[in-house]
Amino acid sequence: MSFPGSATSAEPAAGRLAAAHQAFLQAKGLQRDFAPMPTQAPPAWLLHLLQALRDAAPVLKVLFWAGVALGVAALVWVVVRDLPLAGRFRRRKPVPAQSADWRPDAGAARALLADADRLAAAGRFDDAIHLLLFRSIEDIGARRPEAVRAALTSRDIVEAAPLSDAGRAAFRLIAEAVERSFFGGRAAGRDEFDRCRGEYQAFALAEGAR
Repeated sequence: MSFPGSATSAEPAAGRLAAAHQAFLQAKGLQRDFAPMPTQAPPAWLLHLLQALRDAAPVLKVLFWAGVALGVAALVWVVVRDLPLAGRFRRRKPVPAQSADWRPDAGAARALLADADRLAAAGRFDDAIHLLLFRSIEDIGARRPEAVRAALTSRDIVEAAPLSDAGRAAFRLIAEAVERSFFGGRAAGRDEFDRCRGEYQAFALAEGAR
């Protein structure tokens, strides 16, 4: 009696394997020998290109790191250009005296003050101050696009806008309050809103305003 896995049961399997291998060797029409693939030299132009790249490797390395440095510098500039501190180091373009005459229409100024008052009544003092600044910038851009087109921050726009001295001082105060809220993380309160509102109203609705 034999059991699976015993030497007696393995002998027929070994015999069948040997017979199959012998039949494979004697079969006709089968390729059993494979010649090695012929080697072919790379074309001359490729060798010249590789050699040129090897020769230019030091220059390419310098160009690569220069590009990385420029990319990092551009990224840093994009991040910091709108910070309040960066605006202080930019050269301010002088505003021609004959162009310092922009003032919002009285009706538009009263409507803007009413909208800002509604936001402030809801406790949204930050949004109310932002509205005073951003809607004024939109008005300046609509009338004097050249004053807004090249500016990077609200401070730049205030300095380049065709404003009187009183108007520029008012919008500087408002722009600083917006920067403290946006970038400084300090929420505005009623007192700061009232101060910005008063400055805007004194400029926009001054006695004899057009």
